[in-house]
Parts: sequence; structure tokens; C-alpha cells
Amino acid sequence: MRFDEVPKPVAIAARPHDGRGYPVLAITPWENGEPRFAITGTARILICAAERLCSICGTPMAPGSPVWRVVAGEEADAMAAARAAGTAYENAAATVEPPGHRACMLYAAVVCPWLARPNARRSNDAAAPGFEIARGEQRGYGGAVVSFDEYEAAVGEFVMFRFRGLREFRPHQLGAEHLDTLLAAVDEQDAEAGTPAIPECPPYLLTDESAAEARYAQHLRALRGI
Repeated sequence: MRFDEVPKPVAIAARPHDGRGYPVLAITPWENGEPRFAITGTARILICAAERLCSICGTPMAPGSPVWRVVAGEEADAMAAARAAGTAYENAAATVEPPGHRACMLYAAVVCPWLARPNARRSNDAAAPGFEIARGEQRGYGGAVVSFDEYEAAVGEFVMFRFRGLREFRPHQLGAEHLDTLLAAVDEQDAEAGTPAIPECPPYLLTDESAAEARYAQHLRALRGI
């Protein structure tokens, strides 16, 4: 299935799209009117973390609801091993990957080339504490869409996340394995459309990078007690 044929959750469909038709994530910065997909903006990630907003669509994650991520490689293997052994999974290492809604993460797992295919290769270098991927490196086999009870975030050079209370673990080799579940989630949203209405993404997580930077500065001042 082509990416533009994959059904979108309502909040993703409402996001800005690039010239190819790809929806632009809430954490993707903009420059000169174009999204910078190779970069995840620290400013936008901190906004999402502080305001409990989905990193994909930018709309609120309900208080008390589980938060979702897409995991791959050794992290997915460790979760699978813990569940097979009947033991609790402890998220010992912090990650730069922020959380989001269930439907949004299912969509990301199906559509995002890096998340969807084990032979996908990075088009750019990426690095953070404990995390380094060179251009051309493969994602590797094993992945899952998972949920946790809660997250906490710490701000430094990067925004780092820790997740607590592994709830649901949906393994895959190819992201397309989640297509039926995504279809059901989108159908459920369509059936509930308008009752209540899905919240809008705040304007500072759309295309105006100066607005995102201004909101980021507000959060930094609050964190520093200024």
C-alpha cells in the first residue's frame, strides 16, 4: 500500500503536509517554509514533553492515559524477553524518542520508512547520549508498538525520556503488520467524530518556527525559575 493510501488518524490528517503529501510531525522543525525531516527539534520536543502533547500530531494526551512509542532492535528484544519470562520490564536507559497517541504511533510504524522496514537505512547521521546512528545504517530486525503507564523527561543538550510501567507490547518485523489495527483505530475515531471534538494542535507546533522557539523559551524560563 502506498503511504498516501494509508488511512490517517484525524489529528494527523489535520497537520501540515509537505509537497509529497507526507504529514509533518509536531516535533519536526521548519526552515524557510520547508519541514526539516532529518532533524527533531529540541524546542518542539520540550514543548510536547512539558504540555503532554503527542509528538506526532501535537494534540493532548489525556491525563492518566497510557503513552505510546515505537521501539526497535535491542530495546524491542529486551521487552519481548521480559514478557516471555513473566518479569517486569525496567526502562534503565533514557531515550530521545518522545511518546504519542496509540493511533499516531501505529500510523508512524506503518508509514515511516525507518520504523516500517528492518532494511531501512538512515539518510542522515543522528546522535544523542547513548544513541548514535550513522548515515546508511540499517534499523535492524525486531520492533514493536508499545505503551507505558507514564513518562518523565529531563532537559539538557537533548530532551531525554524515561518510561515506566510497560503495558501493551505489539511486536512486528514490518510496520505494515499493524495496518489492520490502525484501520480499526481510525474507524473508531471516525465513529466518534465530534463527540467530543478532537482538540486542535496549538499554533506553535505548526509551521511557524519562531512561535515554537518563543514557547520553548517560556518553558526554559519556567524550568529555571526565572
